[in-house]
Amino acid sequence: MNAESDSHILQLAEIFRLMGDSTRLKIILACLGGPRAVAEIAAETGASPSLVSHHLRLLRAARILRKARQGKQAFYSPADEHVSHMLVDMLHHVGEPDDEQDSEE
Repeated sequence: MNAESDSHILQLAEIFRLMGDSTRLKIILACLGGPRAVAEIAAETGASPSLVSHHLRLLRAARILRKARQGKQAFYSPADEHVSHMLVDMLHHVGEPDDEQDSEE
C-alpha cells in the first residue's frame, strides 16, 4: 500500500466510525428523502435540535452531508450520490432474508 491509499483507508474508516453511531445514522437516513431542516431531522429522529446540530457539524466535516441555505434556514442532504447509493444498498442488504441461517436450522 502507498501513502495515498493509506490516507483513503483512514478517511473511509472515519466515515464508517461516524455512521456507526445510531443517532448520526438516523440523521443521514432522514436526509435521504430530500433536504431537511434541523427541526425536521430532530422530529424524525427523536433527538434534540442541539444534538442534531452537533452531529450535523461532524457529518458535514466528513463530507457525508452538505448544507444548503435558503434565506435564514439551512437544509441538509447527502453530499453526493455515492453516500445515498451506499446507504440504500445497505438498507436493502439488511432487509434480505439470511439464506445461510435458514439452511442451517
